[in-house]
Amino acid sequence: MKKTLFILFILSFCAQLLSAQNLKKANYLFEKNAYLNAAELFLNETDKNQEVLEKLGDCYYFNSKMTDAVYWYQQLIKSYENSIQPTYFFRYSQALKGVKKFDEADKWYNIYINKKQANTFNNQNTSQFIKDLNAQNTETYLLTDVAINSVYSDFGASYFGDKIVFASNRNQGKNFEWNNLPYLDLFQVDINQLNDSSKVTPFSETINTKLHESNAVFTSDGKTMYFTRNNFINGKKGKDEDKITHLKIYKAELLNNEWTNIVELPFNGTNYSVEHPALSSNEKQLYFASDMPGTIGSFDIFVVDIFDDGSYSSPKNLGPTINTEHREQFPFMSAENELYFASNGHFGIGGLDIFKSELTENGFAKPINLGEPINSNLDDFAFIINTKNNSGFISSNRLNGASNDDIYSFTYKKSIFVTGIVQNKNSLELLPGTLVTLYNSSNKILNEITVGKNASYSFEIEPNTTYKLKGSLKLFNPTTIEFYTDNKGNINKNILLHLESYEDAEKNIVVDNGKTQIKINPIYFDFNKWNIRPDAAIELNNVVSIMKKYPDMVIEIGAHTDARGTEKYNLELSHKRAKSVREYLVSQGIANNNVKSVGYGETQPLNNCTKPGMCKSEEYDINRRCEFIILN
Repeated sequence: MKKTLFILFILSFCAQLLSAQNLKKANYLFEKNAYLNAAELFLNETDKNQEVLEKLGDCYYFNSKMTDAVYWYQQLIKSYENSIQPTYFFRYSQALKGVKKFDEADKWYNIYINKKQANTFNNQNTSQFIKDLNAQNTETYLLTDVAINSVYSDFGASYFGDKIVFASNRNQGKNFEWNNLPYLDLFQVDINQLNDSSKVTPFSETINTKLHESNAVFTSDGKTMYFTRNNFINGKKGKDEDKITHLKIYKAELLNNEWTNIVELPFNGTNYSVEHPALSSNEKQLYFASDMPGTIGSFDIFVVDIFDDGSYSSPKNLGPTINTEHREQFPFMSAENELYFASNGHFGIGGLDIFKSELTENGFAKPINLGEPINSNLDDFAFIINTKNNSGFISSNRLNGASNDDIYSFTYKKSIFVTGIVQNKNSLELLPGTLVTLYNSSNKILNEITVGKNASYSFEIEPNTTYKLKGSLKLFNPTTIEFYTDNKGNINKNILLHLESYEDAEKNIVVDNGKTQIKINPIYFDFNKWNIRPDAAIELNNVVSIMKKYPDMVIEIGAHTDARGTEKYNLELSHKRAKSVREYLVSQGIANNNVKSVGYGETQPLNNCTKPGMCKSEEYDINRRCEFIILN
């Protein structure tokens, strides 16, 4: 019995020793960023405590294996929700987006925000965010997979003359511990041969080493390049105190068709990474990503000035408009001074999303998510664009790709809109119900809309085109504005339409008896006559003057009699008089279609004198009138 207990003790001791050794090795691999190898050992742990669950989730999260990451973060939160750091709620949310469980992702993202900022209400809705984003997006992208992708990782395209240069681990050799894949080298291919993978060739033996090279950028003359490489030069690998080899940016020059004079940039460091170089359009600034001291998050985007003597300014963090507490990487500056970058800190569709920020006199504007199809629920990054032909490349590890990371080409069309609101010219009140019409230069109607409660309108338009906008509302003078777009579609994008009511514009236009009408002195007809007398013509000329001033105005001439005489007689007489007035206005140059005549007879009295003999003569006279009612 004692012997049996002793054997059991030895076996238990050995098991504990083996478990301790297993955990020690797993932690060692994790600290070296050898995540997949570490995960295999963590899986062998019988006691999956909080630390093991955290690291298991991280191992898969950092390799974009989101299904596995979701499972282990879920186990972590089930058992240790009250003791884990907020960042694990963020990662869990991102992992859930990676498997398109958006509602669940939103729940944990909001918990993350509330734990980071006490008493802050947040209610992010990814599905609605995507819907709104795509509805508001003014740029239409057509995304295409390219044949140069391999079964390995291919990403980070950059322009080099008529070629693109990109990173790939398709060369077989020593594996990188992070993901158990070969180290990256730079490759090149003609842009017009993207559909022939056999045309891909290694970039340069002097640039490519046995460690990582990626994300190159070239000056416009093709004689200078900046690129990312592990801390490795002259055959020696540099490590920090934890034996981690970080990334650095190097510069090289093309002499006699050979890349030489390879030097690292002075703001690199041994204990942090500097990566993903990008040049400004004038090549006087170099943008890059780094986790150097002074970062807001895990990686931020920085910029340095490049001086004429080849030296550099101190790195400047782009600040909280661009950088968040999470990752901002892969910057690119377009010829139009627009910064494109990848971020998982700004709210997005999932993983790294690509954002755009315009560089203005006051700094960078608030970043805009490019939406689908550029962005997906996984990582999308390394955006570059040729603004001359509206095409470019992105990289992504989205599902259905050839490998972990793939390069996609895109073309895009930028939709241009003219927008604005309609207001009362004098009171500046909004004017809902206004008909806003868009015309081309030939006065052909292209589109029209009746504005709603916010009195706003929006029309899609084209570059290099002349347009007219017209606002029309009943009892208001229509307003027409002409505008044009240049070759980029630039216009005054918020055109205010100010309409003035006829009542405000003309003292002779008043609201009387509930009708807006042109008010003139009474006109008189001879007894039982309907011809226009000279004194009546003088008054009618006031109507002519106003209608010529507002050629779109349409009026109704309403002739009325008093109650003396028979109804039939009065109706016929009023009709003849209204028609006579109409003919006079037309004879003075008023358009036929702008004048309508109606005889009302005695049917619309202004007082109670509705029968003969019940009123004084002057009381009957009130009802004998001619009204000029504005209809539009």
